[in-house]
Amino acid sequence: MNRLQANLCLICVTLCWSTEVIIFACIPDSVLPFATTFICNAIASVILAACFFKRVKNELRRSGKKLVLRCLLLGALNCGYNTLYLYGLNYFDVSTGAFTFSMTVVVLPVVLLTMRKAVKAKTWLSVVLVLSGIVCALGGNIAGIHPTGFILMLLGCIVRAIFIVKLNDFAREHDSITLSTFISIFVSVISFGIWFFLQPETFGAIPWSSTIIASLFIHAYFIIAFAQTLNIFAQKRTTAAESTIIYALEIVFSLIWGAVLPETLIDRAIPTPFQIVGAALIVAGSVIEIVEFKGKRRLVNGAEKP
Repeated sequence: MNRLQANLCLICVTLCWSTEVIIFACIPDSVLPFATTFICNAIASVILAACFFKRVKNELRRSGKKLVLRCLLLGALNCGYNTLYLYGLNYFDVSTGAFTFSMTVVVLPVVLLTMRKAVKAKTWLSVVLVLSGIVCALGGNIAGIHPTGFILMLLGCIVRAIFIVKLNDFAREHDSITLSTFISIFVSVISFGIWFFLQPETFGAIPWSSTIIASLFIHAYFIIAFAQTLNIFAQKRTTAAESTIIYALEIVFSLIWGAVLPETLIDRAIPTPFQIVGAALIVAGSVIEIVEFKGKRRLVNGAEKP
């Protein structure tokens, strides 16, 4: 797999992630997000471990404690930025919150510089375009952003940026399926602890129905077991900056779903002219980051070679 193919895989991953809003629309608001996170990650880890037991066992034998500790770190970072995101959303409507959380593309180059990693010139150009798209899409909502909500979202973006950088580093050294399996295990364990603290009755508090069960299993397989594993696999041949900028396309896909899907699946939301322009700028920023304008290059051990 070359870098372009890896980035195309990341676009597919982002497309999958953008359907989360459709799946979660089938789950009542009374079900805590930590409950769905625990259940879906637990199911995904069981699916991956059962289907690839020998592969996971061999990688665990090869990498041992280092693999477990790295997955624990990634699981903690994953839960950290999702928790900050969830609490930050209390101060935003869904649309504004989603665009604000995409500010990760602005934070990531700074995180890379603090880790003494190089940032290409075209990455800065892509960041400017994506940031312009976010600002354009938010429009007049920027003035009404709550300071507490903004701080929570900013902290979430910082934690997510660190997660992406570390995931990109670890993906080059470990088996993708094994990484995905253990990340899901640790995310489920941490999420269950928070869920139990907030809602001690846990499973008894969920109004179980066939729709909820189906939604949880679809999310576990489609969003976590498949998309998360594909994301890690693609990280071997791409960069943290490219990944983050491509992830911003999730907003574009979400706008499309809101405009074209029937009201039986999702609350229809026709994009405003400002959101359309903003989405176009985000797409332009992603294209600039993905396309190599200086001829074919290949990625060898994380470094670019002509």
